[in-house]
Amino acid sequence: MTQADSPINKPGVISQFISSSPGETFAVGKEIAVYLSPGTVIALSGTLGSGKTQLTKGIASGLGITENLTSPTYTIINEYGLTENKEIVFYHIDVYRLENEKDFEDIGGDEILNSNGICVIEWSERISKLLPDDCIRISIEITGDSSRMIKVSRKKL
Repeated sequence: MTQADSPINKPGVISQFISSSPGETFAVGKEIAVYLSPGTVIALSGTLGSGKTQLTKGIASGLGITENLTSPTYTIINEYGLTENKEIVFYHIDVYRLENEKDFEDIGGDEILNSNGICVIEWSERISKLLPDDCIRISIEITGDSSRMIKVSRKKL
């Protein structure tokens, strides 16, 4: 399957995954990573403890990043270079502690969203007005002690 044929490049609900463990959530992230390209923005939503960081770790692993990812709850933005192509930056962003969209713009968030990097944003609903129309939206719903429903969608290309 080519990048143009990938399910990520189609509007609407693309895929739904049921995860029964943190390891399965990680594996879903690795599967999603296969379809990503420079300039992609992924908007994550889900309650505290739903697995947003675990999914992001899987995405990073699928992109070839070998560093240990940690949630950027206090630093807001963590940057990682892709192993295969150091010119492409993987941005892991957590906007939970920001008050509003202006705070995100003030730290250069709009430049990151419009960069050639691959960007994953936890708590993306806090900056929803700034997200590009073609971003990939992933919601994670807790359905049991360790089970999750992961929905991947895209409004338009």
